[in-house]
Amino acid sequence: MKISVLIPMYNEETAVAALIARLFPYMKEHFPGEYEVILINDGSTDKTAEEAEKHKEEGFRLLSYAKNRGKGYALCRGMEEAKGDVIFFTDCDLAYGTDVIGEFYGILSDGEADVAVGSRALHPDGYRGYGLCRRVASRAYLWLLHSYGGLSLSDSQCGCKAYRRPAGQAVFSLVKTDGFAFDMEAILIGQKMGLRFCEVPVLIKNHGKSSVHVLRDTRRMLHDLSQIKKRVKTLQIPKKNEIM
Repeated sequence: MKISVLIPMYNEETAVAALIARLFPYMKEHFPGEYEVILINDGSTDKTAEEAEKHKEEGFRLLSYAKNRGKGYALCRGMEEAKGDVIFFTDCDLAYGTDVIGEFYGILSDGEADVAVGSRALHPDGYRGYGLCRRVASRAYLWLLHSYGGLSLSDSQCGCKAYRRPAGQAVFSLVKTDGFAFDMEAILIGQKMGLRFCEVPVLIKNHGKSSVHVLRDTRRMLHDLSQIKKRVKTLQIPKKNEIM
């Protein structure tokens, strides 16, 4: 199978139908018979699961569990289940469109990298449409990740990324951060493994409602970052040649 697309969802009952209507025609056209879409219902308290079941398509899988754990946990579960040679993940609103799926797949299938990371910072209009508060918070958090976290990439929190399956499953088997800071942990683990990263300029085409609460989630991210640094520093991480 060429590609697995992971979509973490929490209380997205009103968005499921639109997601499926946009995503599956693209997958059928560009990856006919060689894809799977895994919707990961992260303990939703609404009818997300029921709505997803109503709109089942070929290549559709639904993964559900009872307790809400966070996006990081959802993607760890999805990575375990994925069968594609490339594993791509994005959010339910398909904020970066669908063409990025083929673009990221092409980069990884051509052997250019082991991980493709979307970067708003590298696109001249990457932060277009952001409100001032969210723009400042995003920039400030990235500054902290670079200065304190040791981030070497231009954008860690972009909502679309892809991994070659052996790399993704090895990395996410070691990720322990359930919340939004999981991206940083995955990057640090991947760098320590010696994986090759490729940053891809991306533009947000659809600004859905953000589930990030700037003050609350920034405090939590900073706490998580401190724990991540300590844990990754002492973690016994296999090298690339041991997993690929």
